[in-house]
Amino acid sequence: MTADKHYDKARAQILKAALPDVPFDGWTGKSMRNAAKKAGVESGLARLAFPGGTADLVLYFVQQGDKRMASKLAKSDLPSMKVRERITFAVRTRLEVDEANKEALRRATAYLALPTSGTAGVRALYGTLDAIWRAAGDTSTDYNFYTKRLILSGVYTSTLAVWFGDDSEGHEKTWEFLDRRIADVMQIEKVKGRAEKFLGALPSPLGLVSRLRYPLGR
Repeated sequence: MTADKHYDKARAQILKAALPDVPFDGWTGKSMRNAAKKAGVESGLARLAFPGGTADLVLYFVQQGDKRMASKLAKSDLPSMKVRERITFAVRTRLEVDEANKEALRRATAYLALPTSGTAGVRALYGTLDAIWRAAGDTSTDYNFYTKRLILSGVYTSTLAVWFGDDSEGHEKTWEFLDRRIADVMQIEKVKGRAEKFLGALPSPLGLVSRLRYPLGR
């Protein structure tokens, strides 16, 4: 077994052992050490598997959820859907794959929002947004690559917050909220698209200025 696979196995074992206790104990150094001990992972190996400590464990947890989402979406009929439907379905799927770990994800989100988590919070959110767009078939590499992920960040984080507090049957309130947020984004994009088309037709130098504010080439 290579070193990478050895570490991957240790990471999976520690996370599996940690998840039942996280809803009660949270994501802490102590809970991580207890999980490693419960999983039979030597402390030195645990430190090598998660050199960043608890932040790395939490980031790994989120990344594993992203992988489960991508795997589930790969088996769905996304290509037959419109982009709006793909994103809606992908966001919903991302939450559903962690339904059994809802409290652990809630605590992970709170942990990653702390300054002590370093860059783990940004990396976790970006990883999820990127995984959703890639699953939806996005291949952009220009300005749109960043704007798509920025726009989705607002949709995803607000929907996640609603989901955490949603006790309705089948999380219907969350899915209704998600539909509304996606609809709002689509309206903004339509208005922006019309503005870009109009401003792009203006004579220079106004056309140049407009392009600086509203980059073309969607």
